[in-house]
Amino acid sequence: MDGEGEMQEEEQAGTAEVRRRARFGALPERVRPQDMVEERPATPRDPDRDAYDPDEFAVRYGL
Repeated sequence: MDGEGEMQEEEQAGTAEVRRRARFGALPERVRPQDMVEERPATPRDPDRDAYDPDEFAVRYGL
């Protein structure tokens, strides 16, 4: 009788190990550092902000 209980425990442990290896047996593919970084501007470009011309301002309001 003692042998049967031990054998069932071994089978259950073996089955659990097979399931664990099937699920977690391999590591995921390696991710390159270049693929982990996304570069984009912090704020979108504002054409009105870049449209300032100091010479035009001087001519328009200073003269």
